[in-house]
Amino acid sequence: MKTVVLCNQKGGVGKSAVATLLAHHLARRGQRVLAIDLDHQGNFSRPLTLSGRVTPAAFTADALLTGVAPALPDQPFVLVPGDRALLGLERQPALHTAFARQFRSFLAAVNGAFDVCVVDTNPNPDIRLIAVLATADCVLSPIQLNQEALDGVGGLLNHERVGLRKIKAVLNPKLSLIGLLPTLVEPTPFQKANFLQVVQRYHPLMIRIGEGAGAFASIPRRSCIAEAQAGGDVLWEMKKTAARDTWREIEPGLSHIAHLLSEAIPIPSNSPTAAVRHAPAAG
Repeated sequence: MKTVVLCNQKGGVGKSAVATLLAHHLARRGQRVLAIDLDHQGNFSRPLTLSGRVTPAAFTADALLTGVAPALPDQPFVLVPGDRALLGLERQPALHTAFARQFRSFLAAVNGAFDVCVVDTNPNPDIRLIAVLATADCVLSPIQLNQEALDGVGGLLNHERVGLRKIKAVLNPKLSLIGLLPTLVEPTPFQKANFLQVVQRYHPLMIRIGEGAGAFASIPRRSCIAEAQAGGDVLWEMKKTAARDTWREIEPGLSHIAHLLSEAIPIPSNSPTAAVRHAPAAG
């Protein structure tokens, strides 16, 4: 089982929407998918539950860190939903090491039951994020094309507690960065300039999906994506032409990410979308 973490220390970048799209897309490809929502706001849990495609576990995600979780449903698409109890974990520092070990043990126990585990995280750099990064195989980082978000890439890589370089060096040598995924992208001169800035500054971290100068994975700003999240709809099954057109824009990037996750071997360290150690020292 490959475990991919959706991670960004800034909220409002569409992270949960990307997690939802990716989980549905992996399931559509015939992968056995475990979805875990470590964000107490539940923005990953709600659309998946409303879709009717997942089988929710009988417990919430805090149990994955605090104790022995009950057995998961024997189904190919399972959700462990988020809950406000997750907020209390950071306030128990004496138990943080135990929390991380328990999460690792849980993933090891279900390793043979799923092909991919998709984990949505909260933006705060707390024990929830540390626990999953210490065990995961790879990170996908949605980013918004504004200066604040771009500056935050340095934090993603170099934060003293949850920076990917720190986690990789100290806790999880196998951790790789699939790449940065620009979200809420609009065809405006300002956004195009910011996209160019991202490509120039973080070229090794972008997710290349073709040979052209701008052939990198991204998620456009479209109202149909927000509607799908709110209503639990699967984007490519919506009746609106705009939804199907949007899916055609998004699908090549998600398919490339899905391909990386389905590989039997680790993401190569010399890939332009790969290891954290090849990332520029920004921030």
